[in-house]
Amino acid sequence: MLYKRLVSFFAILTLSLATVAVAAAATRNPDRKEKNQRVLTPVNLAILIQDDLVSQVGNELNVTRDFIRSLPAGSTVMVGYITTGTLQVRQPFTSDLDRAAGSLRTVMSSNSASAFNPYVEVIEGLRKFESGKGRNVLLLISDGLDTSRGFDSGAAGNTLDLLRAIDHAKKRDVAIYTFYAPSVGLTSHSHLASSYGQSSLNRLAHDTGGKAFFQGSSFVSFDPYFRQLREALNDQYAKAY
Repeated sequence: MLYKRLVSFFAILTLSLATVAVAAAATRNPDRKEKNQRVLTPVNLAILIQDDLVSQVGNELNVTRDFIRSLPAGSTVMVGYITTGTLQVRQPFTSDLDRAAGSLRTVMSSNSASAFNPYVEVIEGLRKFESGKGRNVLLLISDGLDTSRGFDSGAAGNTLDLLRAIDHAKKRDVAIYTFYAPSVGLTSHSHLASSYGQSSLNRLAHDTGGKAFFQGSSFVSFDPYFRQLREALNDQYAKAY
């Protein structure tokens, strides 16, 4: 009986010490918690959303609005939708973060809104940035699939317009971050198409100094994406300065 009590006592003591250690580590590293909660320095952010993505993307409007509103003072935001081969700017760059957040709408989730090629509209979005005015970031929410010249899995991550978008981003010093979500078209039904799109998004982000976020071929939530995006933006700033 005494042996069991001693075992229980030491188990509780070990757990308590571990809890104290974790709390102490958090106290010693408050910046880590802060980093995950908000972006620390102003950005010029263009958010481009592909209009034929699955309807579940509409459930992520609130978390997207929260992210916009959480940006630090001095930030500017543009919101645009990639639809039927054009870029529809819902909100030009503004420092009114509430207004930018309010311009978000649900995606059409229809083949009639298919982008065919999101990268031409990315180039158009890049032209909206003004040079020499702070840190520039573009967030592309897309399936990444370019079918404008046919569906060729061998060209994944290497299409003409993708390479043009990378070149334009580098010239304008814009880091591109990407969130993958399937469209109502091919990427909802074909694992190959999904992999092709993700490969292209990954190259776009990597070659422009950004980062690509995706969870396999399915879509769950933007919540973890935004947490990682905040940290990536803060890391990017820390490395630059």
